[in-house]
Amino acid sequence: MRYRPILLLCCLMVLINLRSIASIDHLVANERTASPGYTTYYIDPQNGNDNNTGKTKAKAWKSFAPSNKLIFTASDKLVILSPGRFNNSLMLIAKGSVKEPFRVTFAPGKYDLYDTDAYTTKLHITNTNDVPDGLKAIAIGISSSKNIIIDGTGAKLLMHGKMIETFVDHSENVSITGLSYDYNTPTESECKVTELTDKYADLQVHKDSHYDIVDSNLFWKGDGWRYASSWYWQEFDPATSFVTRTGLNLAKGKFVDLGTQHIRVYLAGNLGLKKGFIYQTRDVTRDCAGFFLQRSKNISLRNIRIYYMHGMGVVSQYCENLSLDGVVVKPDEASGRTCAAWADILHFAGCRGKIEVKNSYLSAANDDALNVHGIHLRIMEQPAPNQIKVRFMHGQTYGFNAYAPGDSIELIHGNSLLAFGNNVVTGSQMLNDKEILLTLKKPITTALQKDDAVENITWTPSLNFHHNTITAIPTRGALVTTRRKVLIEHNKFIRTSSQAILVEDDAEGWFESGMVKDMTMRNNSFVDCGEPAISIHPENKIYNGPVHQNIRISGNIFLLRDGEALAAKSTKGISFKNNTIKRAKSDKRLISFENCFQVDTLTNKISIR
Repeated sequence: MRYRPILLLCCLMVLINLRSIASIDHLVANERTASPGYTTYYIDPQNGNDNNTGKTKAKAWKSFAPSNKLIFTASDKLVILSPGRFNNSLMLIAKGSVKEPFRVTFAPGKYDLYDTDAYTTKLHITNTNDVPDGLKAIAIGISSSKNIIIDGTGAKLLMHGKMIETFVDHSENVSITGLSYDYNTPTESECKVTELTDKYADLQVHKDSHYDIVDSNLFWKGDGWRYASSWYWQEFDPATSFVTRTGLNLAKGKFVDLGTQHIRVYLAGNLGLKKGFIYQTRDVTRDCAGFFLQRSKNISLRNIRIYYMHGMGVVSQYCENLSLDGVVVKPDEASGRTCAAWADILHFAGCRGKIEVKNSYLSAANDDALNVHGIHLRIMEQPAPNQIKVRFMHGQTYGFNAYAPGDSIELIHGNSLLAFGNNVVTGSQMLNDKEILLTLKKPITTALQKDDAVENITWTPSLNFHHNTITAIPTRGALVTTRRKVLIEHNKFIRTSSQAILVEDDAEGWFESGMVKDMTMRNNSFVDCGEPAISIHPENKIYNGPVHQNIRISGNIFLLRDGEALAAKSTKGISFKNNTIKRAKSDKRLISFENCFQVDTLTNKISIR
């Protein structure tokens, strides 16, 4: 009898591995059959049958499974005739041409996507790698493909279970238009304080948030997940839509279920709750992303609506040329929810080419709305004159090769963040998940210091961020550190809890790299944001010269609460001109500089609000 648990465990592990192996086969091109081309395939979850040919509406398939066995080619089409339930992923491989792309069309309506038999795989995602060996489920995947157009106008994809909503891997010329994404049970749980005394608080739990109370302890739960209530909370003010992180620890309370989505928590004094405010909470484990775009080129997301996404948001990792137009991230107005993004909204790491984000609405997140950066890897040793061993230092970013032969690099002193040499990679060998051996074109002759780092300067993007709105953000609006040209114009930054724009660069904390060399911020409005509204703050420990340079700030409108419009350090060439500043008090400084020179602050208009 004592062997049965072991046998059961072994069988379970085999089943899990078989599921993973079977899923991985869905992406192996040589295990698929090539479509002859110029063929339209149909899927009908209501009336179809996977034993059909799929080549007429009357002979439509029922699920995505048959399409996962094909390599689509020029002018092929995949038409999903009606919404419905899908237990497996749509995992596409397509070889369309520029003139004759492969097209996918979703009929309008609600699609229930379950992780039951979803494609799962291990992925190393920047700023996300808390569970490196955990399998990520994927709803829609595109791999090793070219020239794909997906039109989902009017289609809403509803996730049942934690899933990467869209995954694009080693693909080129991919356009996704019109799709909406949401969760059946968002992994961010919400409740509203309806009654507050010095002994207890009554909470009305949102209808989409599910919970258990066991031995007076509160547990949040959803499709395939469950966690104990903890220290992590955000506070949302319905009157202003201002959201901020708060230091509540309701785990110390004793919970009682009052029924009909109402609970009472007994507290030893009020911990900071406010009547009428909404409180958001989640598990802090970074185990997933909303979208994941990896090693892909010429990707377009247009008129996309994200009502909720779990994980790090829309992550683009080592991609080239990305266009986001009309991306709206906010809760469904009819839902009554206040959170749409589990962490960041748009996150670009190690990309190159052009990044353009326009006409978008980025809101209701748990972290930054926009983050564009490279990655500093620390130099650990020098095995040979032309070799260095480098290491990912942040615990949530590692597991992928950040270099390729031909990439140009700069050597960076970690304490000053200044470059002390450049080189070209001729070989890049992953020694393990965190360490890479780089072979270089020429030897390094300068003595290395303890915290020196490397930045891949081939993979650095330009950024055009314009005509967007950022609001209801508990941290920063936009973090931007890249040495290519940056233009931030005609945007609205409304009530970000911290800085609206942060220009950083560090080789010790998050190891997010990027010397700014050409940045323009013009004709933006900053309304009641955290202050300074614009912060230029490289994390250098010592000053041996400017880290950033050539930053122009003009024609902006600042509505300040009680602080600065601009604070800058370690920067050469700052122009702060022709801005309009309206402040709450007249005795506070409006701008400050530390170790900056070539500064121009003329012709700004200042008044009291």
